Amino acid sequence: MIFERLQKEFEAARASQSQEINLDGEQWNDGLLATIREQVHMEADRKTTSGDANDMPTSHFQEKVTYRVGNKQLFMYVLCYCCICEIISRELKLVSEQVICCLEGTRIGILYETSFAGEPCELYHCVLESKSFLEKMTVLEHTIPFFLPIREVENDLLSSNAMRFIDHIGELLQAYVDRREQVRLVKELYGNQIGELYHSLPYHMIEFVLEDSDCKVTVSLRYPDLVSVLPTRVKVLAWPMHQYKKSHTSSAGAMGSQPIPARLSYAEDALRTMSLPEAYAEIVLNLQQALQQMFQGGS
Repeated sequence: MIFERLQKEFEAARASQSQEINLDGEQWNDGLLATIREQVHMEADRKTTSGDANDMPTSHFQEKVTYRVGNKQLFMYVLCYCCICEIISRELKLVSEQVICCLEGTRIGILYETSFAGEPCELYHCVLESKSFLEKMTVLEHTIPFFLPIREVENDLLSSNAMRFIDHIGELLQAYVDRREQVRLVKELYGNQIGELYHSLPYHMIEFVLEDSDCKVTVSLRYPDLVSVLPTRVKVLAWPMHQYKKSHTSSAGAMGSQPIPARLSYAEDALRTMSLPEAYAEIVLNLQQALQQMFQGGS
């Protein structure tokens, strides 16, 4: 399978560290990637012209240097072993990592290591290639989920800002994993309270029903984009049942024969500002008080 094949290539390309140099965050840019690309093509040309890499002097290619790059948002390590360059970036907020290795030929591979709550999740690969140093890079192959827009990001960013392309794919993957794991955790903790749950493949649209003895609460979440981990369009409706339905319909008259839902503003605020498991706990904790205020306050 492509995953196992690429994983073996990445492991073979990574080398041990011998020296570490601290760099400013601004030094992680397209210029650094251009240097990596140049090394890739120089090494490929050297092997082509020599016919046997073992015939060439090795003193220059045995040097192993590690670069550490950090700023307010990213924490990175860069390992350079001739044409072997590794960049491990840690996003302080989501704790994601990216590993960049120069593969055989003129290929550069990016390994994305996703995580949730400090625990590792899936690995994803993306392999870039260019026919020559002067030509733009293209995505040769990848293991990124098909529902994430890697081709659109490639067209928009790769030729103009390769660093941003690499970072943005990492953001897409980490945000997807974060949203998915939030849903998984809610199901794991409160599955007996959730009657129905639907979501899109990238988890940027989520809907579920909270079954309560006194009402049914429907929750609808829409995320502004695929790199967001908090929704912006939130709707939480409480549908009265039993005694709440009786008191609500009696005060509404004839038109009240059908229950009228009420919006739970406190729940919507929680979902906009907290992770889904935290917001769910907040909703359940204050649900009974909110229902009494809405459906019995005027009775």
